[in-house]
Formats: sequence, structure tokens, C-alpha cells
Amino acid sequence: MTIKLHCFGESGNSYKAALPLELSGLDWSPVKVDFFGGAARTPEFRAVNPMGEAPVMIDGDIVLTQSGAIQQYITDKTGKFGGGAADKYEVLRWVLWDNHKLSSVAGMTRFLMNFLPAEKRPLEVIGFSQGRLAAAYSVLNSHLEGRDFIVGDGVTNADFSCCSYLYYPEPFGFERKDFPHIDRWLDNIAALPGWKHPYDLMPGSPADRA
Repeated sequence: MTIKLHCFGESGNSYKAALPLELSGLDWSPVKVDFFGGAARTPEFRAVNPMGEAPVMIDGDIVLTQSGAIQQYITDKTGKFGGGAADKYEVLRWVLWDNHKLSSVAGMTRFLMNFLPAEKRPLEVIGFSQGRLAAAYSVLNSHLEGRDFIVGDGVTNADFSCCSYLYYPEPFGFERKDFPHIDRWLDNIAALPGWKHPYDLMPGSPADRA
């Protein structure tokens, strides 16, 4: 049975689930959520996910939301991306750190800077958020010095979480050249067989609305 992932290309949180699905070898297909058209606020979507968010994974009778839970489901189903036996909690630590310190702030900042009309952009909020992001990038960059991946010797859910917004082309205060260890790490992930950019992996991009 094909796993369905309700997602959209502009969503870094959706990418956190779509990328491990793609690299896991599981049979899956994306289902576009027209987020900018209001689809996530419809009664039909809320019946599937009352939180009104993407991604949503459906595998037979199993319905999961929240990218971290979906990542763990993929790991439990395939044995991949969880790291070694001693790495379990270190992987979880970085997934939680990302959700709190990195991707949640990056996602909001990117949205405010790129998907709101210029006259509605809250510049003080954006500036504050970019300061928080600079601190998070520095933490990740320092951790990656001398490492190919965040935990252990191979790619894990920690990498899928932390990289999720850092491949997007829209400006939100992140410049790869300023963080050489992050830059090298992103190249390592992009070199994995089967890797795809979020706009190539999931339906939907700003170009579709141009």
C-alpha cells in the first residue's frame, strides 16, 4: 500500500518527512495541500488533522502528523535513520532542538519575509528572529566541525530535521558561505543517492503562484 504524505513544496516541515520517505525506499506519494489557497483550514482537512498543519502521513489506518513523529515511524518501519543503538537519544535531542531553536524560527522568518506583502512585513519581529537564528546557526556550525553528519557516521533524523529550511532559495537571513561547516554538511546530504530539493520532491512552489 502506498503511503500518502499530504504536503506542499514551500513547507520545510513537510520536507522533514518527505526526504526520509524518499530516501528510505518506501512506496510513497505526495498529496498537495494548497496551503496558500486555504486548504488546511477547510473542514475536510481538519477532519484529518485538527491542528490544520502539514505534513500529514497516511499509511493504511495509521494517520500521523508532526514531522518528528513521521520520521520516527519511518525509522521504526525500515530500521533506517535512527543511528546506532547508543545514538537514539542524541538524535532525539537534535530533533527537539531543531523544532524549538531552528526550523520553527526559520519557517516563520522566511514566511514573513517572502510570503507576506512588503507593506505587511513586521520588520522588528524579523530582525529579532534573525538574531535568534544567527545564534542557532552558530551552534549547529560549531557542532558540525569535523563531522559529516550531526550524529554518528551516517544520516539520521537529526539531519533531516535541521536541514529542512536551509535548502530553500528565498532569503531569510541564512547565507551558506557564512557557516562553512553547515555548508559542507548540506552538500553531504545533497550527495545522498535519491536526494531531491524540496521544490522537486513535493508539489507546490512560489513559481506556481507567480
